[in-house]
Amino acid sequence: MTASTLYVCTTCRSSADDANAHPMRAGARLLSAAQRAAAEGYPLSQIVGVECLSNCSRGCTIAVGAPGKWTYVIGNLDAEQHAPDILAFARQHSAHETGVTVWRERPEHIRKNTIARVPPMNLRESS
Repeated sequence: MTASTLYVCTTCRSSADDANAHPMRAGARLLSAAQRAAAEGYPLSQIVGVECLSNCSRGCTIAVGAPGKWTYVIGNLDAEQHAPDILAFARQHSAHETGVTVWRERPEHIRKNTIARVPPMNLRESS
């Protein structure tokens, strides 16, 4: 089993950011919430903040991937609500050999807001 990494876009904005209601961007708040949730019982091997996943119209955005596994990009995440969902999905991804988890077992918000599924770099066309 290859441990998955959760990548959180720290540059994502929300409407509250535009109104200057928060000193941190929504993406940075989502990263912080995911790190807190991981420390409080949703362990995950690695959570990494990254700059711009180029999904600005559907931010906050995360990606979950691992060497040899499919990578998922998920958007429309709320910094205050979805940290447990993204950690649950990242754990499911880690537990699956190819990273392709059972669709119905994914948290509902993840199922409805998956932007892309990217094949592993080493995937070869089936004959």
